[in-house]
Amino acid sequence: MIPDNKLEWIARFGYAARGTVYALTAAMALLSSFGGGRPDSKSAMQILLGQPFGQIWLGLIGVGLVGFIVWRLVQAIFNTDRHDNDARGYGTRAVLLVSAATYTSLASFAIGQAFRLGFGGGSSDGGSSWTGWLMSQPFGRYLVGLLALAILASGVAQIMRGAMRRYRKYFGRDWKEGTWLDAVCMYGLVARGTIFLIIGVFFLYAAFAVDPQQAGSSADALIWVRQLPFGSLVYVVVALGLFAFGAYGFIEARYRIVDPPTLQQARQAMPI
Repeated sequence: MIPDNKLEWIARFGYAARGTVYALTAAMALLSSFGGGRPDSKSAMQILLGQPFGQIWLGLIGVGLVGFIVWRLVQAIFNTDRHDNDARGYGTRAVLLVSAATYTSLASFAIGQAFRLGFGGGSSDGGSSWTGWLMSQPFGRYLVGLLALAILASGVAQIMRGAMRRYRKYFGRDWKEGTWLDAVCMYGLVARGTIFLIIGVFFLYAAFAVDPQQAGSSADALIWVRQLPFGSLVYVVVALGLFAFGAYGFIEARYRIVDPPTLQQARQAMPI
């Protein structure tokens, strides 16, 4: 299928770029289970940068992530997925905005490293720095607590979307149900939702302890999993799940319904 709209092309390229990031992160997580190391997205990108044509690949990922951010903003502002105008619908659109903000750091890192622009440095994808800024604001600990609850809710939503196959409603008519692709989508969404639950608990504890250093990232969640009883086995299962979520990104790039807003919708959303 070849997109007939530039924004649709950008969106599909963005889904593929996000899938690539998760696949790289999962691969690094699996490798770190044998040789140690921190399984985060930026470290995985740095390893990619050192491979043949790594600068080109990283540049493509960065550009694709910018496209993903643009599409997330369009989804949230113009309600392209046609969510209801109720609390749940507005909440979903708010999550899309947060998603756009989240990938800004990764996109700037990839582009900065690939084109040697001197920005986006740093190898950690932890949330302690901006969590510290948030906590320094009036009622900061409560803001972090609300963020923790939002992350927990997002984790539950992803697990439910995977377990109950709710992702299917966003796929086109050419999607064939009951294939192995369904299993990949379910596995990936449940695994990512589980990681979100762990991250949410980290943020909740950070708010309770008034300590932004307690806020964790997906890498911290994976490290915590590895310390559990039978943690090595659980760690591999979750890491493979993140790889499945990476594959889910490519599945979305191919099958997801991408409905760019019309000029009339744009005018209604942004009146002059």
